[in-house]
Amino acid sequence: NALVGKAGLKPTIFALEAGRNIALSNKESLVMAGDWVMNFAKKKNLQIFPVDSEHSAIWQCLQGEKMAELKKIILTGSGGPFREYPLEKFPKITPQQALNHPNWTMGKKITIDSATMMNKGLELIEACWLFDISPSQIEIVIHPQSILHSAVQFSDGSVKAQLGLPDMKIPIQYAISYPNHWKSESENFDLTKLQSLTFEKPDFARFPSIQLAMQSFEQGGIYPAFLNATNEFAVHSFLDGKIKFTDIPKCVKTALEMVEFSSWDISFETLEEIEKIAEKIVKGIAK
Repeated sequence: NALVGKAGLKPTIFALEAGRNIALSNKESLVMAGDWVMNFAKKKNLQIFPVDSEHSAIWQCLQGEKMAELKKIILTGSGGPFREYPLEKFPKITPQQALNHPNWTMGKKITIDSATMMNKGLELIEACWLFDISPSQIEIVIHPQSILHSAVQFSDGSVKAQLGLPDMKIPIQYAISYPNHWKSESENFDLTKLQSLTFEKPDFARFPSIQLAMQSFEQGGIYPAFLNATNEFAVHSFLDGKIKFTDIPKCVKTALEMVEFSSWDISFETLEEIEKIAEKIVKGIAK
């Protein structure tokens, strides 16, 4: 399932109902309804194979290991095109600038999410559901070269990491070939050609979307789905030139603060309702 955004949830549920294992690239399925999806898979004795490069890396590092001995997951991200861009210029960022990712060639929506770093927040939620861990066990680390795709640390302090060139063919193939590593035509990885690998902490003041995603997950229930819906409408409004780049996290923050959903259960009907609310909020900010 490599559909973009909220459109991927129903196919995920229907595929599980049909008794199919899923190679999942649509992280929004787990962001919106992780408890629903994972419990459904467990009851049906089905597997969900992660396709995102970071989650594929974590999955590979955990092969043969005991989850009880896991200390933390190190979830890496490139930092996108604006990691060092002057903060005072953020309001004038254009869609063309935001779509120019330094390492990966992806669809428009995920590329904008990478620019705001909302994508990393969504991936944190996805990792919590995939590997049955809490956000406190995940450390987000900025790694501009996109060579170390993620890592895990165990209780004895040892660290396992998965490295490779930024090439989505590799994690896509592994999700299909698991537990085997088929031969591929991907470029040979040569450590001696790497000048350096650098790592730094994320700047939450520059990229508030990460913490907004964490906040929605902590609120639980339908809040992550509402975050996702609001973000999708905001991203499309930015691409259409209706709001500024800095308005994307502003829309999400406003939505999370103004609506009370604690009593709502997750269903296709309630998800349709929150989409209408999210769209109204974004249109209000776009005026």
